[in-house]
Amino acid sequence: MKLSIIALTIMLGLSSSTMAQQKDITIKLIETSDVHGSFFPYDFISRKPRSGSMARVCTLVEELRRKNGRENVYLLDNGDILQGQPVSYYYNYVVPQKENIAASVLNYMGYDVATVGNHDIETGHAVYDKWFKELNFPILGANIIRTSTGRPYLLPYHTIRKKNGIKVCVIGMLTPAIPNWLKEKIWSGMRFEEMVSCAKRTMAEVKAKEKPDAVIGLFHSGWDGGIKTPDYDEDASKKVAREVPGFDVVFFGHDHTPHYSVEKNVAGREVVCLDPANNAQRIALATLTFSTKTVKGKRQYTLKKAAGKLVDVRNLKADETFIRHFQPEIDAVKAWSGQVIGRFENTIYTKDSYFGNSAFNDLILDLELKITKADIAFNAPLQFNASIQAGPVTVADMFNLYKYENNLCTMRLTGKEIRKHLEMSYDLWCNTMKTPDDHLLLLSDTQNDAQRLGFKNFSFNFDSAAGIDYEVDVTKPDGEKVHILRMSNGAPFDENKWYTVALNSYRANGGGELLTKGAGIPHDSLQSRIIWESPKDQRYYLMEEIKKAGVLNPQAHHNWKFVPEAWTAPAAERDRRLLFGEQK
Repeated sequence: MKLSIIALTIMLGLSSSTMAQQKDITIKLIETSDVHGSFFPYDFISRKPRSGSMARVCTLVEELRRKNGRENVYLLDNGDILQGQPVSYYYNYVVPQKENIAASVLNYMGYDVATVGNHDIETGHAVYDKWFKELNFPILGANIIRTSTGRPYLLPYHTIRKKNGIKVCVIGMLTPAIPNWLKEKIWSGMRFEEMVSCAKRTMAEVKAKEKPDAVIGLFHSGWDGGIKTPDYDEDASKKVAREVPGFDVVFFGHDHTPHYSVEKNVAGREVVCLDPANNAQRIALATLTFSTKTVKGKRQYTLKKAAGKLVDVRNLKADETFIRHFQPEIDAVKAWSGQVIGRFENTIYTKDSYFGNSAFNDLILDLELKITKADIAFNAPLQFNASIQAGPVTVADMFNLYKYENNLCTMRLTGKEIRKHLEMSYDLWCNTMKTPDDHLLLLSDTQNDAQRLGFKNFSFNFDSAAGIDYEVDVTKPDGEKVHILRMSNGAPFDENKWYTVALNSYRANGGGELLTKGAGIPHDSLQSRIIWESPKDQRYYLMEEIKKAGVLNPQAHHNWKFVPEAWTAPAAERDRRLLFGEQK
């Protein structure tokens, strides 16, 4: 009897022990992506409070840590964090001797791992190499290869080990389309591999060496779109999720489009795919639940469930401790960006640029021509609906006037190449009108695209020109809409003549493909066409010209127009109401 009781007791004890060992563990993985300098709930450009921001993300993170335990919450950033707000420019270029604010914020919040984005690379070696060293955690880039060694420039993957015992391995990659946008000097010493083959090779190494409990993709590459070449896709996250077995979650970004889906890969396993879009308006949250058991004294973990969702943080209260910690940095950037550099006598709007000549776009074109002494200048609106109000103009306003840190270039182009460049631009921009009731603009059926904002294509590729007079006949088919009448000084325009053209470095290096697909210039010939490139960013030179002028009265030139005006004028009013809810 006693033996039976003892045996039963032992069995119950073992059962209790086994049950304790088999208790599930749930972890939370949080992705931020395309933060673009949105660290604080204050817009240094508009000088007003703003939704989103890493300060609000911090509130959510701390709440999840309290509920789930710090060891069960993982933070991942997916790049494009070094550009976008004056605060980024200030720490990149004005006070580069200080720790970059993008490092300070991520370190403060306790990030576990990050990847690099294309706009981070755009800041140049001096900025991003310094930033890499300032981070208190690994930064990844499996497909960023150091040309001198053939090995990754950054770590290809990192296994996060926390007190919970679970091994979470993160593989990071960057869109390989960098050479299509940026001059080689900016990414010297690197090459960028196609993502699917890189992911397959890296996954094999991870499985062999790390034996992780979960594998996470962290890709600064969009879902399925962008540039497609025989060698690579700009946006390859969908391909990797479906074609490379082993990923449990694929976090991605770059395309600024919120996304959540569960995909089946080629092995028949489900993969949770998440993109939080941009500007710290939301986060991507993956929840992984593991069963546990002990085998020969070692704890083993098996993923039994994975789920995901996007969490909107736009209206969360900003973390007060975060704000107090960074108040000196906030105050310093406010003081710098609030400096008055000139005065405008009238208000200018980017939205006017879509319907014809605009004071906003023509001011930039005028300054490009003045700075470079070029014959012709190209420029596109870089923001959907920005304005600079009449009155004092500040450093902050310059980030509305010119959003990106592109340099200014001059190139040699023939008259025919200029026309073909513009043909592609207007084909991206304009509908081919069949009746007077058609749209003037080429609009999108998708309402949830944070980059296109109502257009079928990216508005930052909608180049117009100064220095020439021309018409755009929207009743003509693609490739036949642009009719160049003359040079704006009255001289004839000759398609066989060489001209000097001012344009930004993004365009000069092939961005938007207007010079390659449009004008027909081979990509490897673009560098030979560049005559001059500014040593500093274009915004700097625009700012200097405004300082010199003191007072400006920007006006539209009327050197080009949409025709036939009997159709295009009413269509423009209809499309303006549709996009902006107003008439001119």
